[in-house]
Parts: sequence; structure tokens; C-alpha cells
Amino acid sequence: MSANQAAVRSDRRFLWLYALAWAGAAISYTPFLTILLPVRVDLLGGTDNVQWLAILTFVGAIAASLANILFGWLSDVSGSRRLWVLVGLLSSSVLLGLFPHVERFGPLVLLILLWQMALNMMLGPLAAWAGDCVPDSQKGRLGGLLAFAPASGALAGSVVTMPGLADPPLRFAMVALLAMACILPLVLLGQSGKVATQRPRDDAIAPLPWLRAMVTRMWCARLLVQIAEAALFAYLYFWFQTIDGRFDDSLTARILTLVLFLAAPCALIAGRWADRHDRPIFPLCIAAILAALGLAAMAMARGPAAAVTGFLVFGLSSNVFLALHSAQTLRVLPDDGRRGRNLGLFNLTNTVPSLIMPSLTLVLVPNLGFSGLFLVLAFLSIIAAVLLRHADRR
Repeated sequence: MSANQAAVRSDRRFLWLYALAWAGAAISYTPFLTILLPVRVDLLGGTDNVQWLAILTFVGAIAASLANILFGWLSDVSGSRRLWVLVGLLSSSVLLGLFPHVERFGPLVLLILLWQMALNMMLGPLAAWAGDCVPDSQKGRLGGLLAFAPASGALAGSVVTMPGLADPPLRFAMVALLAMACILPLVLLGQSGKVATQRPRDDAIAPLPWLRAMVTRMWCARLLVQIAEAALFAYLYFWFQTIDGRFDDSLTARILTLVLFLAAPCALIAGRWADRHDRPIFPLCIAAILAALGLAAMAMARGPAAAVTGFLVFGLSSNVFLALHSAQTLRVLPDDGRRGRNLGLFNLTNTVPSLIMPSLTLVLVPNLGFSGLFLVLAFLSIIAAVLLRHADRR
């Protein structure tokens, strides 16, 4: 086997190990935040359950934002990603197992803060690890593989909550074990995990001014699409109920799971196309435009078929956008030895929308209805597409 063939084989192995680890990362928090924590809060909070959950979500989002930046930066300074990922994985898993034993609000807030810090001790360096090892020529494929993570998280939530499979305390342990099973192979078998300050095996690097301008546009575009997704997914059930009362929570969950699973192969196809044609940003523009069209269709929907169709278009395109964007962000970040810190700042586009979305919804829905909200979100998606137009040209 030639040295070039060996390198290609090593790159492919890392891609698959990393995709599995990223799916494990989604498993580590998706079932907990969407199912296990709300159920626990409902049990403990009684009539104050909504207020409890809102406070925990708000505090958790702030802790996650700060911890992601902090531990990404610490992994830069230490020169290693692997140890931070391992310690974060083990710490967050242990803390997850403590939630069934907490029965008061104060300790629950403290535990959420500690868990978010441990979780992002793993997530920040893990995100930067891909930037250290994956060459630009494979960023599109990486983005496609990352799209399997949300579906994996949703599937894990369905598995651990199957009736009769496990009692509530054991469900937390099952989530932790599933996450470790997916992440440990990368920690044990992945490439060095040492911080790289140069792009791996790139043929050409864009001029620094272009990179700086592109970083800003990429950050703003993702923020706009994330606002649309956060607002919609938070109120999807309520909107479906206004269309047709037969849309119960079970049917809504099945539609959402279907969208996540369909988005993964679509993102993989789009990512591989971007790699082959050296057009890394073009699929993002198309996905943002399709997301806007889906939202416009939802705004005009008056029956269940039209509503589901509009949501499928939006859900598929927005998930493709976010997955590919995560990978292509690694292409435009400057190689200054602070990739972990920079990705932590980029991660604000994932947490800030959770703080913006409630106010936006409370202002628009009572006055304009869901149709008005969707049209505003469609406009945000169009702005995202405009920001990224011609971005492939250097």
C-alpha cells in the first residue's frame, strides 16, 4: 500500500469514527433535554413545572455557551483534544446518573450547571478535533455524516423510553452508556487528537481578509436559520393543533423523527457533491432558499396535507443547512491555533436563538398568528441565503 493510499484510508477511518462520536454527542444530551428532564421536572415541580423548566433551560443555555468557549480554548492551550473529550464524557455521564436522585429545585439548578459544563468540556474540543484532522476536500462528506447525529439522538430517546424497557433511573444510565459506546472508539482509536495550527493537506488556502469576511457571514447566516428552526420546533405541536386537532403529540413526534432521518442522506449527497465540485457554500444557499419556501408554504397551509408538506420541506432543508454549515465552518476559521475557542464563539449561534425565540414568538403570534411568524422566519432564511451568495468565489 502506498503512502497516499494509507493516508486516504486513515482519513476515511477517522471520518467514520468521528461521525459515530458526534452521534454519541447528540445521544448524550438529546433524550435528556427533550424527554428525561421535562418528565423529571413535571414530577417534582407540580404546578410550577413550566416555570422550573424555563429557568433550567435558560440557565443551562448560558452555562453551555460559556463552557463551550472556555473548554475549546483550554484544549487549544493544552495542545490536546483527546483528554478533554474523555474527561468531559466521563464527568457528564456520572452527573447524568445523579438526576433521578435530586428532588429539590436548588440542587437541580446546580446539577444542570455542572452537567452543562462537563458536557461542553467534551463538545467544544470534540468539534475542534475535526478541524485538526479533516482536510477541506472532505468537509462536505463530513457535514453529510454529521447530519446523522440528530436522528441518532431522537432514536435513542425513543429506545430508552420504550414502555417496560427500563424504569426512570435506569433510563439516565442507558443514555450515558449509549453515548460512551459511540464516543470511546474515537478517543481510543482516532488520530492523535493534538491541536493542529495548519489545515490538513490543503492544496490552497484563501487569503486572510476573505476568511475574516466569510467567518462573519457564516456566523450571521447560521444564527438566522437557527432562529427559524428554534422558533418552529418549539411551537410545532401547537401549530399543528391549529391546523387539525388530530395532530397529537405522538403524531407530531413521528413526523419530526421522519424529517431527521430523511435529512441525513440528503445532507450526505449534498456534501459529497460540494466536495466533488469544490463548491462548499453553494448547497448552503440552496438549503436556505428551500427553508424559506417551506416556511412560506406553512404560512399559507390550511389543511393537514399542505401543513405536513411545508414542514417536510423546511425540516429537510434546515437540517441539511445546519449539518453542512457545521463542517464548512471548519474551512473558513483562521488557523491561528485557537480553533477550539473560535468554534465556541460560533456555538453561540446554537444557544442565542433559544434566548431570542420566546420574545419573537410572543410579539408576533398574538398579533399576526403563526402565518405571520412563519413569513418573518422565511425572510430571515432568505437573508441567510443572500449573505452566502457567491461565497465560493475567492
